[in-house]
Amino acid sequence: MGHAEIARRFVKREYPQAEAVVLAGSTARSERTSTSDVDLLVIGPAGMFAAGEDSRAATSAFDDEVFEVFAYTPDAFTRWVERGLAEHRPLLLNMLIDGIPVRTGPLLESLRACWSPVRDAGPRVDPHELDVRRYIVTDVLDDLRDATDPLERHLLAALLFERLGQLLLLDAGRWLATGKHLPRYLRAWDPDRTARLTDPLLRGDTARFLAAAEAELEALGGRLQAGFVR
Repeated sequence: MGHAEIARRFVKREYPQAEAVVLAGSTARSERTSTSDVDLLVIGPAGMFAAGEDSRAATSAFDDEVFEVFAYTPDAFTRWVERGLAEHRPLLLNMLIDGIPVRTGPLLESLRACWSPVRDAGPRVDPHELDVRRYIVTDVLDDLRDATDPLERHLLAALLFERLGQLLLLDAGRWLATGKHLPRYLRAWDPDRTARLTDPLLRGDTARFLAAAEAELEALGGRLQAGFVR
């Protein structure tokens, strides 16, 4: 039995009133691992929730699968989407647009039509935010250069990759990513520039990693420190 069919049975039992259900995440992308759960976006009326609630994030076991459910009323979905957009991470929109419909209808169609152009347009980033992020990258870069403790150097290198990688994405008009998704987003954006950062990082060559990070920072406008007002 396929995961979409298992999801339909799960929704029928747990969210029978749902108007729109989408199977998302690694299951929808056919990238499951031995520990993958099943991500579900569920949208429907307030009757799906306890009194006073309009959203729920819950983990449930069903038919030998673990379901990670993100359930909302339409209004709550809009509110949480807007919060994600403000953080430049449209996670719910990715689920909505890229996932596999499990329960479809007018609501799902209208939501996809409404939000697809917003996601396609990319993030709207204030120039001051980019400067703040450049200031932070400058600070972390200096901390790494000065660090002598091996554990500190290891952690600071990872932090520098994360902060610089996110700055590169935003500067390029791309959405943010964290964790395992950050290198995937960076490689999709520019595999060559990403490799110039990741190759020395993976080899533990801190000097070359610092040089590559400095070059990217310079391309973004250079160091930002003295005189900057956050």
